[in-house]
Amino acid sequence: MSDARFPKAVLFDLDGTLLDSAPDMLAAVNAMRASRGEPGMLLDALRPHVSKGGRAMIAAAFPQVDAAMRETWIPEFLDHYRRELGRHGAPFEGVEALLAAIEAAGSRWGIVTNKPEALAVALMPLLGWESRCAVLIGGDSLPARKPDPLPLRVAADRMGLASQDCVYVGDDERDIAAARAAGMRSVVALWGYRLDGDDPVAWQGDVMLDTPRAMLDPSNWMPR
Repeated sequence: MSDARFPKAVLFDLDGTLLDSAPDMLAAVNAMRASRGEPGMLLDALRPHVSKGGRAMIAAAFPQVDAAMRETWIPEFLDHYRRELGRHGAPFEGVEALLAAIEAAGSRWGIVTNKPEALAVALMPLLGWESRCAVLIGGDSLPARKPDPLPLRVAADRMGLASQDCVYVGDDERDIAAARAAGMRSVVALWGYRLDGDDPVAWQGDVMLDTPRAMLDPSNWMPR
C-alpha cells in the first residue's frame, strides 16, 4: 500500500454501494407478487433497479400496471421491506475491510442515502455499524435529497468538515451529480446496481473503481 492518506471523511451511498440489499428488496417485491397470484421475480431481473428506488422496483415487478396505481402500492412495498430488512442482504465483499481501514487511519465515514431515514437507522445495529457511522442522512431527513447537494453538505457540516474535506462514493448517477454540486470528490462504485443503458463514464465522477477492496489503497482514488 502506498503512503497516500484517506480523506478526513468518506461518505457513502447505502444500497448498491455499502450494502447488497437487493435480496431484501426481492423478498418484499415477491411478497407483493404472491399476494396478487404472480410468480416470484428473479434476483437478476430486480437487481439493476434497486438504486433507482422503490418506485422503480415496483415498476420492474409490475410493468403491466399503470404508474398511478403503482404509486398507491408504495406503502405496501415499504411494509413488506421493513419485515425483510437485513434478513437476506449483506455488505458487499471488501466493505468491512474498507471501513476498518478508514477507521484505523483516523478518518471517519458516514452514509447519505435516499432510503427513508428510519429504515436506514434500523439497519445500523443489524450490521454492527450503529456506533461506527459518524453521520447518517436519509432521503426524508431534509427538504431535498440526492441529486440535490443539500444532504451531502449537511453531512459534512454535521461532521464539522468542509465539503472539500470529504469524498462521496455511490453507484448511481444521482450520487455523482450530488457530489459534484456539493464540491466533493466522487468515486463511482462500479460494483453496485446499474441498468443496461447506464453509462457511468458519462456521470463524470472523479474515479471509477470495480471493487471496495480497490479503495483500500487511497492512491487509487485520492490525489497524491
